[in-house]
Amino acid sequence: MDNLKPHKHVIHPKEILKKDLRGVDKLNDWLAVKITKSVGTMWCAYAFIVLDLLELGPVVKVNNMITWVTYISQTVLQLVLLPIIMVGQQVIQDQNDAKAEVDHRTLTYLANLQDKQMVELANQNKILESLMKINDSKELIKSK
Repeated sequence: MDNLKPHKHVIHPKEILKKDLRGVDKLNDWLAVKITKSVGTMWCAYAFIVLDLLELGPVVKVNNMITWVTYISQTVLQLVLLPIIMVGQQVIQDQNDAKAEVDHRTLTYLANLQDKQMVELANQNKILESLMKINDSKELIKSK
């Protein structure tokens, strides 16, 4: 694809949601991304599994249904599965980003190719009009 120069009608997916943040909003977004990237790792999931296992002993000793439900819902589901789900979502997002990049390159190539084709068609129309004028002048000469 040698026609990857920018095209006025093709917007890159990264540009669609670009925001110009300032002050506290910029800090909040930066902090949220840092925390999300930290919690959304398998290392964080492993650490939470260790924490979860540390709580398992007292839960087994109590052997109460409400304690088990609380343990499973609050520690296993929320603490352990959250980072794992975040990692999975990041993997999916990376795949979508790669697809969006390929789609953007393809659309840019096609848009530039179409522009070239439109120029070629305009040039062919000029040539056809010139040929028609030559033909008309030959017809005029023949009729005299």
